Amino acid sequence: MNYIPFVNIKMGTKSVPRFSCGNTLALTQRPFAMAGWCPQTQDPQSGWFFKPDVPALEGIRLTHQPSPWINDYGAFVMTPQNDGVYNANPAAWSSYRIEDSVYRPDYLMIRFLRSGTKFELTPTERGAAIRLSVEVDRPTCLSFFPVRGNYSYRVEGDYLLGVTDGHTLDAAKDFRMYFAVKFLDGGMDAQKTVLFGQDNGPAPGAGAHVALNGKVVEARIGTSYISEEQAKLAIEQDCGNKSFATLCDEAEDLWEEYLHRVEVETETDEEMETFYSCLYRTFLFPHKAYEIDAQGNPIHYCPFDGQTKKGYRYTDNGFWDTYRTVYPFFSMVARDEFAQILEGFVNDYLEGGWLPRWPSLGEVGCMPSTLIDAVIAEAAQDGIGSRELLENALQGMLHHANNESKEARYGRNGCQAYLKYGYVPRNLNRESVNLTLDAAYGDWCIAEVAQRLGKSEELVAQYRKRALNYRNLFDPETGFMRGRDEQGKMADNFDPFSWGGEYTEGSAWQSSFAVQHDLDGLAELYGGPDKLLKKLDDLFAAPPIYRVGGYKTEIHEMSEMAACDLGQFAISNQPSFHFPWIYAYFGQEEKCAYWVRRAAQEYFYAGDDGYPGDEDNGTMSAWYIFACLGIYPLCPGKPMVKIPQMLVKSAKILGVPFVK
Repeated sequence: MNYIPFVNIKMGTKSVPRFSCGNTLALTQRPFAMAGWCPQTQDPQSGWFFKPDVPALEGIRLTHQPSPWINDYGAFVMTPQNDGVYNANPAAWSSYRIEDSVYRPDYLMIRFLRSGTKFELTPTERGAAIRLSVEVDRPTCLSFFPVRGNYSYRVEGDYLLGVTDGHTLDAAKDFRMYFAVKFLDGGMDAQKTVLFGQDNGPAPGAGAHVALNGKVVEARIGTSYISEEQAKLAIEQDCGNKSFATLCDEAEDLWEEYLHRVEVETETDEEMETFYSCLYRTFLFPHKAYEIDAQGNPIHYCPFDGQTKKGYRYTDNGFWDTYRTVYPFFSMVARDEFAQILEGFVNDYLEGGWLPRWPSLGEVGCMPSTLIDAVIAEAAQDGIGSRELLENALQGMLHHANNESKEARYGRNGCQAYLKYGYVPRNLNRESVNLTLDAAYGDWCIAEVAQRLGKSEELVAQYRKRALNYRNLFDPETGFMRGRDEQGKMADNFDPFSWGGEYTEGSAWQSSFAVQHDLDGLAELYGGPDKLLKKLDDLFAAPPIYRVGGYKTEIHEMSEMAACDLGQFAISNQPSFHFPWIYAYFGQEEKCAYWVRRAAQEYFYAGDDGYPGDEDNGTMSAWYIFACLGIYPLCPGKPMVKIPQMLVKSAKILGVPFVK
């Protein structure tokens, strides 16, 4: 059976800043590839540049965007023109028929009605192969438009060569993305090709109009963060002399191999579509940020110093989200990839002094805490990665557990205060409750990795003790985790429905159960498992109300929690993902199954608005897959928890029947 026909790559794309149905992009891209491709329907500099239900098109965009909140880097847009030739993208837009277009992971086809041009694309590892079929009798060009940053272009033989320095929130020294577009069989008329907007060197408005020879023109695209020569080399490595059809077949075969890693039977085609649309999403991120040199060795641009270094690198990943589901899922179905990805993350520590937190090319650091700790603990538990890799990873964990960076984007925020008080004081740092709970979990992860590596009992014991610091914030009177100031005082006028301030993207309800590493200890604070589960009952039974609190305005996560109407169980956002599974941990499997089934069946479907909130680099998709299998990584770094029922009829993992 082929699974690509069940994939809707537009699932979750029907989103706006004030309400997320996924906040995804319709990416035609190979698994984990360096280059992704998506139609651009509007506003190139916005993170919401694609609308699935708008039959207007500004072009086909090279994108690396992991989230609209992070935005894009190293992007450009391609648009065929012959009804006039315009130097600005808004003037060059065309209508297109959504229903006649083909959106697949391995193949994209759209007809630009204004220019009468059929645009086909199949992705490669670091670029794409494209084929343009001009269906009108007018001289046609393929225009290259900017997105952000400065651009420059030049023509060399059959190549259009370009470079941009465009990036957004990250720290990336001397960043450049080079791209090479090789036109086959004389498909480019170099004499008539026009470069515009760069009279005085690289400029924000620079672009190119490549004059096309013939009714059918093919081109191959390669990209590099290192050099123009590497971009050309990427074309040779990815495409060679292969035909467009052969490259399409390769992309299709690769995606089918990944989708076949989890084979399920469901009651309906709709359930198959939801499952495989989610499975596709889990294999998009993180993106490869390394390249292969002429000798076949991996090399990469280093954002810390702008130099080229040996080895692997990966990017476009927010650990605050992905640690919960993505990496435990990789430990089941993508172990080799997980090991290489982790090696790339550890290289950031070796080269820049800090393990990554939210890299999008360079470090963004937009979410708190160092939850890569959980990814490393998961790898250590499951035997992923070499001893040397885990040794280096442990050194990086110990570094950020005991040292605070002068730049807030690196390391643990509030680290020194946490070491001094055993918690992060609420008057010194925002989100102090979550910073404290995440640090305690990170300390538990350090103890686990150190123990598996045979480190001293003293070191292990030190971090096991630190892992209990969550207890310092428990308020027995209210049954919530609450912030304390430097004198140990909690705030007056406590409101458990108030978001922000001491909490990250939630209130006390969404933040107080983030003690996955020691649920037995958390139960003791409540007076036993029964009382903890009663508090959890209260969470599910509470009305889905919220107060804007420290945010001073409504944020979309509030809106989505209220829309889901599952009490204070915000399946729309990652901090709530594990709530039902706490029931299973304490033996109430039927109650767990009830809430998992409701969330999965009522709030996930393979439509353009098919997610209950931000999908976030595979995290929500992997949650759905685990729900279908009846297992969940309640605490990454520990074995899964299970319930008897699956939401699918049967499943195979890597070809083996799945038995829990």
